Amino acid sequence: MHTFKAHEIRDKIKSKELSSQEITKAFLDRIDAVEDKVESYVTVLADEAMKAAKAVDEKIAAGEEVGALAGVPMALKDNLCTKDVLTTCSSKMLYNFRPPYDATVAQKLKKADTVLLGKVNMDEFAMGSSTENSYFKKTKNPYDISKVPGGSSGGSAACVSADEAAFTLGSDTGGSIRQPAALCGCVGMKPTYGTVSRFGLVAFASSLDQIGPLTKDVRDCALVYDQIVGYDPMDSTSVNREYASFEDALTGDVAGLKIGVPAEYMGEGISAPVQKAVMAALESFKGLGADYSEMHLPLNEYALPAYYMISSAEASSNLARFDGVKYGFRAEKFDDLVDLYAQTRSEGFGAEVKRRIMIGTYALSSGYYDAYYKKAQQVRTMIMQDFDKAFETYDVLVTPATPTTAFGFGEKTDDPLQMYMADICTVSVNIAGLPAVVLPCGYDENGLPIGLQIIGKPFGEAAILNAAYALEKTISKVKPAL
Repeated sequence: MHTFKAHEIRDKIKSKELSSQEITKAFLDRIDAVEDKVESYVTVLADEAMKAAKAVDEKIAAGEEVGALAGVPMALKDNLCTKDVLTTCSSKMLYNFRPPYDATVAQKLKKADTVLLGKVNMDEFAMGSSTENSYFKKTKNPYDISKVPGGSSGGSAACVSADEAAFTLGSDTGGSIRQPAALCGCVGMKPTYGTVSRFGLVAFASSLDQIGPLTKDVRDCALVYDQIVGYDPMDSTSVNREYASFEDALTGDVAGLKIGVPAEYMGEGISAPVQKAVMAALESFKGLGADYSEMHLPLNEYALPAYYMISSAEASSNLARFDGVKYGFRAEKFDDLVDLYAQTRSEGFGAEVKRRIMIGTYALSSGYYDAYYKKAQQVRTMIMQDFDKAFETYDVLVTPATPTTAFGFGEKTDDPLQMYMADICTVSVNIAGLPAVVLPCGYDENGLPIGLQIIGKPFGEAAILNAAYALEKTISKVKPAL
């Protein structure tokens, strides 16, 4: 039962073919069986999950109306606030933090009658591309446990890939849903900025962060997105507009679809197996009636430095609240208030978080703001204009999701710049606030998944999900190592 997709579980529970308690117990047994290998969970809520499943079964037995994801077991990235449940951001700084409220997406999933299995591992405060920066553990890639699952939503992707949850939610600041989805062979989507409420998401970079689903297939992605999308007055960046059903938009018809393939994403640095798989997928699109051609996004080379300047500056501001006074970790030994701040932040934050805070603080300091942060924001506007021009001709853009397949633990930790390059295919989408979905499009010679990214126009989720749905039917699947 733990191999069932979310839409299959929904249908079987509503038809009373299976109970939510049976399904939930199967997933909890799966967690017991493989979690010591994968290490995707920070907190498992076994008793609470069974109680929630029982409540769903009782509602169905009583003939009451249930939510669209009734009884479906899922997990949340550990930077999404959950009332009275540990929300650590995988950091020593928040090792004991239990929020007094739910994130909006957590509220919406409760309303949909999902079953929360637990909170999953991540790079500390969502800063990283391999989930090696977690204070608690290093999550493994289910296809090869000697490889990283990607990051920062590595726990979310590995959890789905290892069948430890039917779906998860992650957050994506520069590719943190899409990159691990690619490395772990699942589907991940970063929605248009403002379509999913960020209320209750512990902020990394507020103008870039976006919450999205990681699922076993594209239908599940659309189904989950249907439940979390929508305006929220608690989020000042939330867009007030109506959304049609994304699941209903999955026709699989892509005849006449115009696909742009940015040459900048297919050149130096992109491995041969990844290029080959992406080109094969484009030929599959052609066989389905779509048309593709090479085009250019000339400012793409500036996306990565602009991203790290903007995100680090915003991180410096957002993480200033963690000072040892209000909540979370506090240093035991200090001389005065200033020393309390210094000791708490020195002991509570990991190396990568400190690195980005220092870069961001420097970029925002007097005399350097115009040269760095302001310049990066100007580049951001130009990158957005690049995409706007591309979408005058093309319906969607297709690129690799990552330059390579999953890499080994420790391979890139000694060189932060090399680690940052793992996001080269994804950061520009966040800079422009666009939607993008990643799905498996093949496997390398070692059986590791290769991800393909489909980028859409603002609010173009229906188009990219339908394109992914059509392509998915042409891709032969390989079972994970677990």
